Amino acid sequence: MRWYGKLLGFIAGALLFRPNPLFGAAIGLLIGHAFDRDWFKLGKDDPYRELGLTSEATTAEIDLAYRRLMSQYHPDKLAGAAPELIQQAEKKASQINAAYDRIQRLRRKP
Repeated sequence: MRWYGKLLGFIAGALLFRPNPLFGAAIGLLIGHAFDRDWFKLGKDDPYRELGLTSEATTAEIDLAYRRLMSQYHPDKLAGAAPELIQQAEKKASQINAAYDRIQRLRRKP
């Protein structure tokens, strides 16, 4: 659980609303909570970021990054591991597959 957004929001809100620091701290705490819970989803919709690339990456670089990540996170590689680890690997592998598919669809469009 992240907490630093709440702390920074609390301090910044109290300092910015000096006439009423309690009100500012409460507003800052709410905004910090929103950032901690990823309500704003900054950069979450970027499939290139999921593969550790930029949008300027070549097709070969995309394929290489996809293969590297899938070999690392494929659930079959974790045979005999704890069920929690296998579940996390399945989730990560599905995210990698979705990002790769989305990049392929984006690049096919003229």
